[in-house]
Amino acid sequence: MSVNTPIRRQFSTLANSMKPSAIRLLLKVANQPDIISFGGGLPNPESFPIEDIRKIFDEQLSKNGKKMLQYGATEGLDSLNVALSKMLLEKEGIKSEPTDIIQTTGSQEALYMLGKIFANPGEYVITEAPTYVGTISALHGSGIKIVGVEMDHYGMRMDLLRETLKKYPNPKFIYVIPNFQNPTGITMSLERRKELLEIASERGITIIEDNPYGSLRFAGAHVPTLRSMDRDVVYLGTFSKVLSPGMRLGYVVAPSDVKEKLNIAKQALDLASSTLSEYIAEAYVSGGYMDKQVPKIIELYKQKRDLMIESFENYFPKDVEFTRPNGGMFLWVTRKGANTDKMFDEAVRQKVLYVVGSAFYPDEDNHESMRLNFTYSTNENIVEGVKRLGKLFELTSK
Repeated sequence: MSVNTPIRRQFSTLANSMKPSAIRLLLKVANQPDIISFGGGLPNPESFPIEDIRKIFDEQLSKNGKKMLQYGATEGLDSLNVALSKMLLEKEGIKSEPTDIIQTTGSQEALYMLGKIFANPGEYVITEAPTYVGTISALHGSGIKIVGVEMDHYGMRMDLLRETLKKYPNPKFIYVIPNFQNPTGITMSLERRKELLEIASERGITIIEDNPYGSLRFAGAHVPTLRSMDRDVVYLGTFSKVLSPGMRLGYVVAPSDVKEKLNIAKQALDLASSTLSEYIAEAYVSGGYMDKQVPKIIELYKQKRDLMIESFENYFPKDVEFTRPNGGMFLWVTRKGANTDKMFDEAVRQKVLYVVGSAFYPDEDNHESMRLNFTYSTNENIVEGVKRLGKLFELTSK
């Protein structure tokens, strides 16, 4: 065989079944000039505490430089887990020991590992429908099947969950985002949370609670986390929305048997998360920087949410429906009879981007909706982008 002859590679069945993330592909288009993108779930750069990070970095490098530039423990920095245990008790009523916590390289790593440790290829889990596209990618990438349960304005419908469990009685876990859900922005009611815990307890099903947006509440009363009501719940948190996604740092609070399996899985994936990021995050939490910064983020994002909703009311056809979240980063827009997949190419020509609703369904079977991010764009682009979408709705209805 000639050295110039390309190798005909044989990939695994699982690798051949993988699909790229709709959002990651979208970000390439978003970099084009004059594009207004509501597609990526990006925090606004104005929310990054750059001066605080610079101060923390200099102090930590002087104090702990040799440690923060070295490999760390798989579970993460002990002092960070202590700080998180204290913070979670104060902010969320979650009682946990530092040894219940493991650091992850963003929550995405946690989602991938949880699929690996709970389910075999071909087995199934239950999620909200729609649900976070990264969860779909992580689970499908491991050959795990997903059964979606529809939501209403109070979260996952428990009547439909009970019906689903008759057909799929042994899911490996139920995954939910109770606060300001991605992609809808919906918050699960306290009554639904209690019923979900009852159902899971009756059937011995693990619940995975993902809470990346819980700190970003603009209005309404705080709703207790599932983990604060039941210590068997596996809880996911992240620094991506309250510090910086560039830190690539998340964490899991879990029962000891789950924590042990995650520890072993993480050793195979990346040995440990960034020690440098962990030292910065520990100082950010324990030094009071986070308490100072989060209210600033909330003020910025609330103003942008209000502006986007006002723009919807001014420029969208009256039959377009949308959620009105009390926090988070996303709005869910629906028009009965529309096909947002077919609209997308024209949207690109109009230089405005969204994420098609079908990307958030395990079977890609909803084509009437779209997800819009309100946190990243400038105020001027929010208004102009909504105007363009309004014209697109009018155009596609003719």
